[in-house]
Amino acid sequence: MRGLQAAGGAPLTEGGAPGGSGGGTGDTGAAGGTTEGAAGGTTGGAAGGTADGETEGAAGADGPVLPPGRRRIAVLATIAPIVYLLDLVTKTVVLKTLEGRDPLVLVPDLLQFRVIFNSGAAFSIGTGMTIVFTFVAAAVVIAILRTARHLRSLPWAVTLGLLLGGALGNLTDRVFRWPSGFGREAPFQGYVVDFIETFPGHFPVWNIADAGIVCGGILAVLLAWRGYQIDGTRDTGQKEQNDNG
Repeated sequence: MRGLQAAGGAPLTEGGAPGGSGGGTGDTGAAGGTTEGAAGGTTGGAAGGTADGETEGAAGADGPVLPPGRRRIAVLATIAPIVYLLDLVTKTVVLKTLEGRDPLVLVPDLLQFRVIFNSGAAFSIGTGMTIVFTFVAAAVVIAILRTARHLRSLPWAVTLGLLLGGALGNLTDRVFRWPSGFGREAPFQGYVVDFIETFPGHFPVWNIADAGIVCGGILAVLLAWRGYQIDGTRDTGQKEQNDNG
């Protein structure tokens, strides 16, 4: 019997049996704790390491990936200069080629180019309120730039890009074209160059900046009507329905 105890690693004395038994239990607890700790640590470490590794790998595979907000701002920052440059270039070209000349008819009774100088808003609305529209355009530009910090929606990025490019195009005319400009007596009252005339005699003359403003305004109304928010969320009215229900 003593040989079997010795072979099994049990204490050889009866006095040591309880203590030994207790020690065995403690060792078992310690082993269990060690196992759980090791398993937990290993699992947590592996999971954390795997997640971090996948994230870093995904980010480093094709180079740095821009956050959604920055990607949307990049879209806005691409569309606005395109609209602005198209407006500036077309105005410069028509002034050099058509100012003081007869209209250039492209499609009879439908489309022609004719240079006019507009002191009002888009489509020659509100003539005589030039300085008011100058400050309105400046306020629109500032508001769009402030709103861009919360931009997470692609449709809104396109909308704000159109509005910003159009506002900057006409604002440039207000600040730098006659009778405004450096050293002149009518600051911020420059005339906007309009040259696109559709349905001659029946529709106001407009330019690329006006088109950007109108298209952006229509998109803004549609997005607001559909519940699309600038931060990328969508208000479906579900909360209000639940409250009423």
